[in-house]
Amino acid sequence: MVVGIKDGAKLAGIVIISFCAVFVCTLFLNYQADITGIEKEIVSEQVLVFYKAQVSTGKMVCGLSGGCLCLTSVVMLMFFIKQYIDTHKKELGILKALGCSNIKIAGSFWVFGSSVFLGAVLGFAGAFLLMPLFYEVQNMDQLLPEFPVRFHPEILLYLVVLPAAAFSLLAVFYAWHRLKLPVLNLLRDSMSDGGKRKKHKADRSSGGLFLEDLKRNTLRDKKVLAFFIVFASFCFSAMTQMSFSMDELASEMMGIMIMLIGLVLACTTLFLAITTVIGGNKKTIAMMRVFGYSQKECSQAILGCYRPMAYIGFALGTVYQYVLLRIAVDVVFRDMEGVPEYEFDFPVMLISLAVFAVIYELVMHVYSEKIRKISVKEIMLE
Repeated sequence: MVVGIKDGAKLAGIVIISFCAVFVCTLFLNYQADITGIEKEIVSEQVLVFYKAQVSTGKMVCGLSGGCLCLTSVVMLMFFIKQYIDTHKKELGILKALGCSNIKIAGSFWVFGSSVFLGAVLGFAGAFLLMPLFYEVQNMDQLLPEFPVRFHPEILLYLVVLPAAAFSLLAVFYAWHRLKLPVLNLLRDSMSDGGKRKKHKADRSSGGLFLEDLKRNTLRDKKVLAFFIVFASFCFSAMTQMSFSMDELASEMMGIMIMLIGLVLACTTLFLAITTVIGGNKKTIAMMRVFGYSQKECSQAILGCYRPMAYIGFALGTVYQYVLLRIAVDVVFRDMEGVPEYEFDFPVMLISLAVFAVIYELVMHVYSEKIRKISVKEIMLE
């Protein structure tokens, strides 16, 4: 086996994202499946409107959150497979030289897809533990007839079994695609660019130009990491601001759940992105240290280029949560009596932005200190 369980264990981000996606979707889909069984018992027109609003809300939440998190999982999965292959080219090249076919080598990459299965199982189990309380909160006004929590095997199939199989197949197929390279290219430690890599000379006499060029190249060469930074700040912005509106629009429990999911997704994705950026630029940082660049200059060149992306993600999350809540109030619950008006909460946005700025800059400071501790000698001996 080329890829071991330890390699799969590194995909904590995919496990957490899969957990959040399946957790949310299981709650709403199971509730929707159970609530449809009482539709014939509803005789009041107002209660029927409430029932339809509940069904529409479930579809909207599952479609938006599930789709967004699924797309992020796909991007993250492909990124880690590419990163694994890039860092194990010589070993993979030796296997190909010994006669192993691409599909045989790629077959062991199912381990990466199995991380989705682990997250999905945990999310499904967690949702069922919370489901009795969730049902109670959803019908706290006792408008609908009471109904028990039922287990639906088709939800387990669609949210756990099929996604896990699909992601494992995707991992194998993508690895097979990435491995379609000549053996010599792998053994020479070069990929599809034929070994033609841009070499940036750290000329101290033109340090300003070099640092600006390094910022641009870091951002351009690590587009996926830029996406993760944007996604992390997007989750923080959207979920924290949305959670403050849940007390009036839904329930306190919903607000707490949204807040926790947003913070977990944001922190996990940001951690993975920044650690990958530092790990992938250790040699560059070592060379800059040799040429006399300070810790601050190294940090600004390697990490500073992502700061604008973080605040762009925060802005996108702000717009997203506002549009989503406007749709919920003006479209989904427009026929319901007693639904409060929703307006953009500017003070909450400022508080969320201030907290985000503090957390983000604190994380950047911590990883800047890690840059200072990078051993030039160890990097040069690799």
